[in-house]
Amino acid sequence: MVTVNKKWLQLMGIVGCAIGFASCGQTQKGEMQTGGYETMVVAKADKVVETDYSATIRGRQDINIMPQVSGTIQKLCVTEGEKVRKDQVLFIIDQVPYKAALNTAVANVKSAQAALATSELTYNSNKELYAKKVVSEFTLQTSENQYLTAKAQLAQAEAQEVNARNDLSYTEVKSPSNGVVGMLPYRVGTLVSPSMTQPLTTVSDNSEMYVYFSMTENQVLGMVRDYGSMDEAIAKMPEISLELNDGTTYAEKGKIESISGVIDTQTGTVGVRAVFPNEKGLLLSGSSGKVLIPSTYNDYIIIPQEATVKQQDKISVFRVVDGKAVTTLIKVAAYNDGREYIVLEGLNPGDEIVAKGAGLLREGTQVK
Repeated sequence: MVTVNKKWLQLMGIVGCAIGFASCGQTQKGEMQTGGYETMVVAKADKVVETDYSATIRGRQDINIMPQVSGTIQKLCVTEGEKVRKDQVLFIIDQVPYKAALNTAVANVKSAQAALATSELTYNSNKELYAKKVVSEFTLQTSENQYLTAKAQLAQAEAQEVNARNDLSYTEVKSPSNGVVGMLPYRVGTLVSPSMTQPLTTVSDNSEMYVYFSMTENQVLGMVRDYGSMDEAIAKMPEISLELNDGTTYAEKGKIESISGVIDTQTGTVGVRAVFPNEKGLLLSGSSGKVLIPSTYNDYIIIPQEATVKQQDKISVFRVVDGKAVTTLIKVAAYNDGREYIVLEGLNPGDEIVAKGAGLLREGTQVK
């Protein structure tokens, strides 16, 4: 039988209580530490953002050069990439058959002129004779018909001469505008015709370049609301930048020139055309890049995205009210850089919100 001293039991009890109290104190302190969240007080600020759109670059005019007459190429007058001016000769098609056709047409005109002069003399003579009752009315009518026929034949011959001259002029294929010559797939001796599918070349007017891109319907509607109308939006929109395919930014600024009034039913987007100067010829027709459109937000609240909770199409933050988390829905700008939101509605300057770990909170959680 074990005998325990009463004083020893009392001492053990006091020690146990002391240990228990110490343990309770450590638990409460740990909950306060885990309950602390980083917060921030929001304020208004200015922010300039750029939205990028994939774009294709085209010359102001990309004109396919097609032959208007058939024949073999006799001479190439330009080289690939050469700058040309309007009406400069690019190709010469064999002119021999067309010169012969023109000579024939000219001869036919002269023959028709002679026939008309003869029939006119006969007709005028018969009119005098008919007045004196020398010839019959039939003879007069016949001579008049011959005169009218000769007149029509002359008009026909003159029209054929015009066509022959045009055909001969078409053997010199000329540039319809200033620009740069594209590839030359055909060489001297190649037989060409107006029915061919591949052009002789392409002349690109690249003094200014058109840059085409697309915006969503919502983006266009938002732009119209901001500026009041489509025309005002085009007139007042800021200058835009162009990021080239190698990642560099084009030195010259551009301007939006037109916005399509029709939505593409397949893509749901609206076509937009911007124009950029190209005096140095750095921009090439057919290349691609990105259009950068700046937007300025003055006096708006800007918050980190990690301070928000997104559920479906709704975005919320936790405001700190009396030390507790209170869910608050906010409306943000469409711009999204993956780091910050521009708050349009839902917060006021001076509001305190949870800056980090919002996704782990619940309504009413003690924050501080």
